[in-house]
Amino acid sequence: MSEDARFEDGGEHPLNLGAFDDEDLGVISALVQDAVLPVTEIKWQPAQRRLGLLINRLRWEDVEAANKRGRPVERVQSLLVVENALKISSQGVDRSDKETVLSVLSLGFEPGDAPGGHLVLTLAGDGAIRAEVEALEVGLRDVTRPYVAPSGKVPDHGA
Repeated sequence: MSEDARFEDGGEHPLNLGAFDDEDLGVISALVQDAVLPVTEIKWQPAQRRLGLLINRLRWEDVEAANKRGRPVERVQSLLVVENALKISSQGVDRSDKETVLSVLSLGFEPGDAPGGHLVLTLAGDGAIRAEVEALEVGLRDVTRPYVAPSGKVPDHGA
């Protein structure tokens, strides 16, 4: 008998996850919520049909353990990669201002002609990046060691 992995199981290890359906994407969306990235860390590779973002994500999978142990929350640099991307568009993202820092709110999928559709990365401040995809395939992989979050706090959304 096997047991499903639990969210807490990733607490001390780098993540390397893939999403191929809405349920998988919901997990990745939760993990990238409140991630920040400079606008310069968005790379569209049309020949490879790939959109890549180097994000600084809050380690949501470790927040509870950090609080219990009285240590600061951490962030980690991660690659968020959208495969099978046919076209990219954005709103509210000024790529010419190299000092712009974006904040991720969520990832969602709008189905189109199966298995394709649109992956939507919703950003704070009414910004969004929309990728038309032939099929849903998103990867999230931690690429650095965790570091103490500069604010030392978990973002508060006024719940």
